Amino acid sequence: MTQIVWIARHANRHDFVNPEWFLCAERPFDPPISEDGKVQAQQLAQRLKGEKIGHIFASPFLRTVQTANYVAEALSLSINLESGLSEWLNPAWMPQAPKRAPLEVLTRMFPRIDTSYTSRVTAEYPETGEVALERAGKTARLLAEEFSKDILLVGHGASVVGATMGLVGATAQTEVNAALCCLVKVVRPAPEQAWVMELNGDTSHLSKTEKIIRFH
Repeated sequence: MTQIVWIARHANRHDFVNPEWFLCAERPFDPPISEDGKVQAQQLAQRLKGEKIGHIFASPFLRTVQTANYVAEALSLSINLESGLSEWLNPAWMPQAPKRAPLEVLTRMFPRIDTSYTSRVTAEYPETGEVALERAGKTARLLAEEFSKDILLVGHGASVVGATMGLVGATAQTEVNAALCCLVKVVRPAPEQAWVMELNGDTSHLSKTEKIIRFH
């Protein structure tokens, strides 16, 4: 049976549009998506509406949950918060472990969150880039094995790259284009066969895309 893992990066973030927000934010490393990011997330949801996705997993950061929620509403699915898809917890970006919105706050904002789900992998601060990629790759493999239906993973630049390479392998031919609100499609024709990347950072569903890919 063919299995598909869809991997999406969150939509545009508010601090990319308004850098001054970072200076006074209560949780500066957990920005929401921007107004144009909401449009991107809606367009991602419409792109995936006809796909047979059975489960949605999202990094617990606000921007990823917001992006995933648009898709969850379009597909009438719940959202599983998965720490293994988290942002790269890079000490060069963050002087300490980033504060995120508490679970009870997120569940009030997004009732589609399934509070019974427990992360299969835990991201731990601080981590190197190599560790972040390996962590996301391990997460993608575990989820693909545990959940037989097609799944969607919503993460960040580094976790999109890591999740993709965790399935298809890390070679020069699998360099992932992890633009904002992009879509990666990885397919396994049968359980004993290898994963193949059919879409690499596709943004054809978006009316507006970034010219330079930024991770931070």
